[in-house]
Amino acid sequence: MRRTHLALCVAAVSAIAAAVACGGSTPRTEGEFPVDVPIGGSTGTTGGGSTTGGAGTGADAGTPGDLGGTGVVGNDGCLDESRLVYVVSSENDLYSFEPAKLRFTRIGTLQCQSGGALPNSMAVDRTGTAWVNYDDGRIFKVSTRDASCVATDFAVNQHDFGKRFGMGFSADAKGSTAETLFVSNLAGLGLAKVDTTTLELVPVGQYSGDLAPTGGELTGTGDARLFGFFQTSPATLAEITKTTAATPEAKPLPSVETGTAWAFSFWGGDFWFYTADTSLDAGDTSRVTRLKAATDNSLSVVLENIGFRIVGAGVSTCAPVTPPS
Repeated sequence: MRRTHLALCVAAVSAIAAAVACGGSTPRTEGEFPVDVPIGGSTGTTGGGSTTGGAGTGADAGTPGDLGGTGVVGNDGCLDESRLVYVVSSENDLYSFEPAKLRFTRIGTLQCQSGGALPNSMAVDRTGTAWVNYDDGRIFKVSTRDASCVATDFAVNQHDFGKRFGMGFSADAKGSTAETLFVSNLAGLGLAKVDTTTLELVPVGQYSGDLAPTGGELTGTGDARLFGFFQTSPATLAEITKTTAATPEAKPLPSVETGTAWAFSFWGGDFWFYTADTSLDAGDTSRVTRLKAATDNSLSVVLENIGFRIVGAGVSTCAPVTPPS
């Protein structure tokens, strides 16, 4: 869920499992895969799918979240749109991603008053609100309905934790509606959590073993797990103990290479990695790699050269933790 900088920007990616930015988008190659490209809050389909989005009515109408969506609420209290993955591109565009359909839908351009700072990472809460860390250390809250944005009072560099970090929400207990926002310093300073009411950052600890000096992205689950996607060579995926930051079962993933932009998410029991190649050429857009952690642990590229470069990804704890039927 972010990129690192080297001259312009250089990033790293990778992972494996055992058991989880304001401008126009680059045109895709026709027929490559379905991508919806609406402008603003409405959503249409260019790949033959049905129109999505819109508010529910009557008994099916959900209560709008903080900046999240409106629509049908399930028995778990989650809006339909809160079950999706969301990504932000280097062009500052916000997209939803439906893993079951391998479909991205452009929501709009982030409307954050960032003063030139760029999105670095993203997490999504159960209301469908995206929490976006910018590379100057600030956190903005972004609507997944229309990409509108409000600044938060998060104080930059609390506890000398740095300005850029990976982010992810994890349920406090299996099936719980309570969740915690975790952040991972990219310079190897370990794990912390952010109180979403007071915006206080609370250090948790250092990662264990060979991952102690590394930084990584985060993704959490509705069954209370937390995973990190670490900048090692080869890159590493590890489950993180949320109370201590220990990473006892780290596993390398040699076939997923680091690049200029990288992010990941957990959805449907599997891990989804969004990575771009090492060249800064505008043609090097992201690919999507899937690790089938819920079944056979096979790893494969499911989308190649998607037409834009993903620098952050977020998924709420409403997302399914097992493969959909």
